Parts: sequence; structure tokens; C-alpha cells
Amino acid sequence: MSIFVRLFAWLLAAAVTFATLGPPSLRPHSDLGQDGEHALAFILIGLAFGLAYRNRRWTVAAVAVVVIGVLELMQFWAPGRHARLEDFLVDAGTACIGFALAAIADWVMTRLRASSTVTSEGPAE
Repeated sequence: MSIFVRLFAWLLAAAVTFATLGPPSLRPHSDLGQDGEHALAFILIGLAFGLAYRNRRWTVAAVAVVVIGVLELMQFWAPGRHARLEDFLVDAGTACIGFALAAIADWVMTRLRASSTVTSEGPAE
């Protein structure tokens, strides 16, 4: 299953990269506003990569923050786009929240598996 989660994470990263650097007219828009759209996109990025690379979550999170900064800087050269510190802070911060949510989900699943194993084996004597 991890191959599917990794594939989803990379496809999501490609879509967000296109939305970040592509023509503004092709970028999806919603009622969330610019900061809300950024937050939603990057919390999903953090969650997807956090679940896809469980054993290297800290490293992947650090790389993600650097890549988010590079994407923001690349907007200086993308026609019709603009780089803003506020966008970087929202994007990097919500990606980190996504990574934290992935860690919490792993912790909860581990606890549930442990409790179901104890329950199915019966009480220890």
C-alpha cells in the first residue's frame, strides 16, 4: 500500500508545483481565499508525504520546507506570479502541521493495533 501513498504524494506535489508556477488563469480557485487555498494544499502535502515516508518523516519534512522556499523563489521568474514571505510561511507551516497529523495518525493506529492484539490474545496470566 505504501507505493500508492507515495504515488499519491508525488502526484499531489506535481499538481501543487504546477499551481504554484503555472499561469495564474489555470490555478484552481475556491471560496477559501488565497491563504486558505495555500493552507489546504500544503497540509495535504505534509500529510501525504508524512504517511508515505514514515521512517524518514523528519528528514522529508525538512526537505519539504526547503523545496517550498525554492518554489516560492522560483515565482520571481514565473510570468504573472509573485513571491511573498507570507505565502512561504503559510505553506511551510501548514506542511509541518500535515506532517504532525501524519505522526499522530501513526501513533493512533499503533495504539489501536496494540490494543486489538492484547484483546484478541486474551488477558495475560
